[in-house]
Amino acid sequence: MNVLGIETSCDETAAAVVKDGREVVSSVVYTQIPLHQPYGGVVPEIASRAHIEKIGAVVGETMTRFHGSGCGEVDAVAVTYGPGLSPALIVGLNAAKGLAKGLGVPLIGINHIEAHLHTSFLIDHDDASASDIPAPAECMPALGLAISGGHTAWIDMPEYGIYTILGQTLDDAAGEAFDKAAKLLGLGYPGGPVVDRIAKEFLSASGKDLISFPKGRPRDGVSALAGLPAELCVSFSGLKTALLRYVQREGGAEALASAGEIPRVVASYQEAIVQAIADRTRTALRRSRRRSLIVGGGVSLNSRLRSVLSDVAREAGVRLLLAKPRYCGDNGAMIAGLAFFRRNHEADAMRLDVNPCLEVGE
Repeated sequence: MNVLGIETSCDETAAAVVKDGREVVSSVVYTQIPLHQPYGGVVPEIASRAHIEKIGAVVGETMTRFHGSGCGEVDAVAVTYGPGLSPALIVGLNAAKGLAKGLGVPLIGINHIEAHLHTSFLIDHDDASASDIPAPAECMPALGLAISGGHTAWIDMPEYGIYTILGQTLDDAAGEAFDKAAKLLGLGYPGGPVVDRIAKEFLSASGKDLISFPKGRPRDGVSALAGLPAELCVSFSGLKTALLRYVQREGGAEALASAGEIPRVVASYQEAIVQAIADRTRTALRRSRRRSLIVGGGVSLNSRLRSVLSDVAREAGVRLLLAKPRYCGDNGAMIAGLAFFRRNHEADAMRLDVNPCLEVGE
């Protein structure tokens, strides 16, 4: 079964065709980063306008590559309908509805966060090493960790396609926390890659002479937990405040830069986020027996996080599954791939509307 997947939840216009849920036959991603850099973050109106301008070309190039593969015809169209930016989601959903109707194939609505957890199972067309990547069913039960610019959540996966949130961020996601720190320190947007690079260089040269920043553990009984256990949730607002106060106390970002202190601050801030994620992951793995730890989302590209989670998984005796770098960010392949396994909105998909606040498991 060949599924055409469309993703426009934020600032990437993406499309892909995936065969039988795993084999990526063609994939095209147009990133809008240059459009949003002057503003230090994603502007919804600019994002939706760019999606409108680019989606036809992105889908067209994806289909051209697919037809050149000799893999047959598209059997279904899948699309992200939430969560995400409402104006951006509308562009993708409307395009997918038109494509499904024009091709005479079913439309499948997909949850963006759930799709990130499918990226570890994607393989490239004619990839000789594909046998090294297990099938989803072989990895259950699993703990999922969706970690990106907009989401940080620990998810119970007793069977593939069944999701329940165990814990999550109460405010900023990890990726957003990186971006805001980079903006405060004058490092540009997006913050994640530059923070990773600077911290990696500092740690390799200077060991662990780090500033002690808070790890974001919320207090028990806070209403924002909404019934979730505090030990499996995280709050990065206090960490951001601690960074701001430190920078102010030291005379500002320019003073820190002049003193050559930015790398130490960056590495310390990153370590607080990574250890906060690691602590909650260890706790979640101790609470129930798992076979795998499945990690997806753009922040899973962070080299320090990958290293620490590898240690966490080894200590817990579970298999760590991480996506190839090209599938960590938003892409159409994760949408098309998951649609093969999870067709929860196939029957009524043509009546679907976007849901910017869609929860995992809905």
